[in-house]
Amino acid sequence: MEKNVVVVGGGPTGMWLACELRLAGVPTVVLEQDADIDQHSRALTVHPRTIETLALRGAHVELLAEGGRIPSGHFAVLDDRLDFRPLDTDFPFTLTIPQARTTELLQARAVALGADVRRGHRVTDCVVTGGGTDGAVADGTDGAVTVSVRGPDGAYAMEAAYVVGCDGTRSLVRERAGIDFEGTRFTALGALGDVVLADPPSGPVTSEWTTDGTLMLVPLSGGRHRIALHSPEDLRTDWPGELTIEEFRARVRRITGTDYGMHSPSWLSRYGNTSRLARHYRRGRFLLAGDAAHQHMPMGGVGLNVGVQDAMNLGWKLAVAFHGRAADALLDTYHDERHPVGADTIEHTQAQTALMAGFSPQGSALRSLLGKLIAEQPQLQDALAERLSGLSVKYPAPGGRHHPLAGCRAPNLRLSGTEHLFDLLEDGRPVLVDFARAADTGGPGADSDGADARRYRCPRVGEQSRPAWASVSAALIRPDGYVAWASDETEPAVLSAAIGKAVAALHHPEPERHHA
Repeated sequence: MEKNVVVVGGGPTGMWLACELRLAGVPTVVLEQDADIDQHSRALTVHPRTIETLALRGAHVELLAEGGRIPSGHFAVLDDRLDFRPLDTDFPFTLTIPQARTTELLQARAVALGADVRRGHRVTDCVVTGGGTDGAVADGTDGAVTVSVRGPDGAYAMEAAYVVGCDGTRSLVRERAGIDFEGTRFTALGALGDVVLADPPSGPVTSEWTTDGTLMLVPLSGGRHRIALHSPEDLRTDWPGELTIEEFRARVRRITGTDYGMHSPSWLSRYGNTSRLARHYRRGRFLLAGDAAHQHMPMGGVGLNVGVQDAMNLGWKLAVAFHGRAADALLDTYHDERHPVGADTIEHTQAQTALMAGFSPQGSALRSLLGKLIAEQPQLQDALAERLSGLSVKYPAPGGRHHPLAGCRAPNLRLSGTEHLFDLLEDGRPVLVDFARAADTGGPGADSDGADARRYRCPRVGEQSRPAWASVSAALIRPDGYVAWASDETEPAVLSAAIGKAVAALHHPEPERHHA
């Protein structure tokens, strides 16, 4: 029986992972317990790095066509929003698009690529068979995970080479893997409602902070608006029960002086700042991504984005491991690279919660001071914007001395008159960009160097706006768009030898630690 990779959970994270695995020819089954996509979309925001992530595969066009573009983001609902326009990206804006629609688009892509998407199929158990009782992978071929499922036609079981939990904060996969989910219980709540407004405000985003509470309002499709708010009564550790339209209307009016004529709610909900992080993102044949790996206050709309970027980091690594073309240590780098991102996400969402929920004169003074510092210090504004947008993520470079670009995200460099870097990554393979320094045999063009990487020859990048790239002679770009290796070497023989080592190390990194 052919083994599959089983992805548990059919949200944006699970669907994008399925896309990546199928692009690499991995037989993939997505098991989602809900028969239909939930139309109550807590997430509305797609940040610049996530748009880039989709653009690396040419999967961003429909989202751009349907989403509303906002050239800014908020940090703790401060009066001045963070300007995304100076960011070094082709997409210096956030998209507002319901999570349900994002899921629909990614699911359609996954199915078109050949993923077996099974909705209404609930995973009831995952048990390791062979290869060690904890799911340890000995040689990449022994062992499996038996996945028990209850579908519309009854119970069945299937065998998986790997199981990836994209099944949310109550992850069954995480529980069966024996991975601790560590953190703190909520100390602050929020309330949101999707409502019709008889007298809506103008503009794409409305936000307000007072000592009576804070509010954000954005338009949705179909004539509805999303309102999210926090107020002093939300600073609590007990659950107050279901949110009613009467309570919601009164709280909006208290903060803004009007309820905008709200009526006909399609969704009312509460949420909290419970923050937890999986101790390990991988345990043998079990892996975690998205909300199964990290839980936090939905500040700045980062949750969906971090999950999709988890999937992008994991997808190419899991694919080459499944096909037996990578050392087991490559899968360990998924934890090493993404676990710190999860921890950082919790830190800055908790910091924003504290700033937003400081409903006092002292809290107001702190917000005012921070707002002034951001306005007076462009570098602080840019740093916060890069952090919120996801563009600031940098992965640790292995070994000792390395190029400053190693581990950084690669921008969409212009490589010829018609091609950009992102164009070369659409097939999900790594690319060695040779800036006419090593074994150059002609003008721009691509050589097929086998499964490990392909080489693209082009003139050296000379963009003054990117001085870090001006002297680069060659760079190895991973399938997820990060720089695996770069060099400024000018001696052809030395550079060629270094290229060979870098390509070999891409799928066979030196093991630094193992996660049991």
